[in-house]
Amino acid sequence: MRAIQPDDVPAVVRFVHELADYEREPESCLLTADQLHAALFEEHPSVFGHVAEVDGALAGTALWFVTFSTWTGAHGMHLEDLYVSPSHRRFGLARSLLARLAAVCVERGWARMEWAVLDWNTPALDFYATLASAPQDGWTTHRVDGASLDDLAALDR
Repeated sequence: MRAIQPDDVPAVVRFVHELADYEREPESCLLTADQLHAALFEEHPSVFGHVAEVDGALAGTALWFVTFSTWTGAHGMHLEDLYVSPSHRRFGLARSLLARLAAVCVERGWARMEWAVLDWNTPALDFYATLASAPQDGWTTHRVDGASLDDLAALDR
């Protein structure tokens, strides 16, 4: 497991699009290599990532960003995407990527690592259960985007 390098960006973008296909929303994934490169490698990056390699080829990725909890008073990590190509699954790469991210949290003194998973994604839910992760029952994720985001922003007068 290693940090994403600029030459990895096209493969990571491909992985994100493959994940969107799996999650039944390919039309919602608009990420381009230019966008991801800018986010990862600008002066003050807004996203970070790691990749898994097998025999010198990229086999998976984890993309994440820094959070802050007012309840713990400490930073944390939100895992945005975790993906291992189908031909490389069942070899421990996802677990290794998550272990690397957990190590980043521990090394930096961060309090938590969080992520979202679709309710119907039984393979992922079963896998996460083996990590002693705890679903956050009672919490519902909300999102404002598109025209609704524009409408809400218009209220800031």
